[in-house]
Amino acid sequence: MNRNPKEQPNSTFIPSKHLETVKVFEEKSDCDIWNAFNRGDEMAFNYLYRTYVHELYQFGSQYSRDSSLVKDSIQNLFIYLRKKRGDLKEVTNIKGYLFRSIQREIIKNIKANTSIEGFEESFLDSHFQIVVSPEVSFIKSESETERKIQLQRGLSQLTTKQRKAILLFYEEELSYKEIAEIMNFSEVKTARKLIYRALASLKEFIKPTSY
Repeated sequence: MNRNPKEQPNSTFIPSKHLETVKVFEEKSDCDIWNAFNRGDEMAFNYLYRTYVHELYQFGSQYSRDSSLVKDSIQNLFIYLRKKRGDLKEVTNIKGYLFRSIQREIIKNIKANTSIEGFEESFLDSHFQIVVSPEVSFIKSESETERKIQLQRGLSQLTTKQRKAILLFYEEELSYKEIAEIMNFSEVKTARKLIYRALASLKEFIKPTSY
């Protein structure tokens, strides 16, 4: 799978005036980019923002349909990161780190704005909806409208954790280890089993095509 955010489709929409910034960092590892940012490199900060802001918005929108809340959460996250430069721990996978961070930030903001008494994160998880883009490799083979409808229905039948794991694995192309970290699993094999079982369940909802 392609794990390089520089090669994702949305990177093609970066304005030409920022392409030089991309070129500087596109050959560097996540660790090198993060360390440059943590040392105060403004170009590294701009690169992080422009590379991941779209993906963070898509992921955050799975938690809340309030676009303003999601955008504010992303803004708050980057303000925090900029303020903490120099004191941040080393990061070897930027995308995984940012996804964990935005998840916490959105949950915090929803808690602060909700009128639900005794709000629990489990309530939020139960409302997690998966929206899969046409680019996802898992969907490509299901090109017919009928099959896509079956697949979407199948996704709606999965548990919240299964839907979330499927999104992170196929849509965001994260590894089992990264998924385990985001979902707070103590073992990587838990994430792997969760995805395998989700796929097995999905097959039950996708009928073989007759020719």
